[in-house]
Amino acid sequence: MPLDFHYYALKAQAVLLLALGRRHGALRRFGLMLGRRPGDRYALASQAHVQVQLHCLDAAIASLRQLTRVKGSAQQEAAAWFNLGYVLQQAGRHDEAGLAFRSALALEPALDRAWYGLALVLIHQRQFLESVQALKRNTALQPMSPYGWYRLAQVWLALGQPEKARTIIAHLRRFEPRVAAQLERENGLESPPGSPGSPVPLVAVSAGHHAAH
Repeated sequence: MPLDFHYYALKAQAVLLLALGRRHGALRRFGLMLGRRPGDRYALASQAHVQVQLHCLDAAIASLRQLTRVKGSAQQEAAAWFNLGYVLQQAGRHDEAGLAFRSALALEPALDRAWYGLALVLIHQRQFLESVQALKRNTALQPMSPYGWYRLAQVWLALGQPEKARTIIAHLRRFEPRVAAQLERENGLESPPGSPGSPVPLVAVSAGHHAAH
């Protein structure tokens, strides 16, 4: 059918333009694709992705909101809500981001990235106890990723419980010793030299490195 031909021709052009780094041209093609198929998940998600790359966050948020209204599998809908939450967070709209992450988790409770995103929102809102629960869910789903553990240690410190932070540092030292060392240095939790259980000196993290985002 002609409609399908034009749609796939526009899609091929958009992919080629992206490969050439011509984002504005690709963005126009995605808009034309949506003119033919207003609820097309691929075009909406791709349009939002390019809009983020072009730092057009409000436009990306509008695209992703439209995407969340398109029916799909639970996994697809959860991904749309997560991406919306992420962009809202980048735009500094933390309350809205929290709602988006919660919507993602209602559809896909095992979406570890959404638990982490929600935890960052809760930390920003200084809801530390609730953020502990979100980070525990994240670390249970991604036990070998340092990011959730890093944030959880910081939250325990904010709650005035340094021993719980030390327990996390000891855990991290088993598989991410550089991150454990960074946490110790940043928060003054190094064991005195020669004290029982003091860690073996580790290679310093290079300047400007951040363990978690």
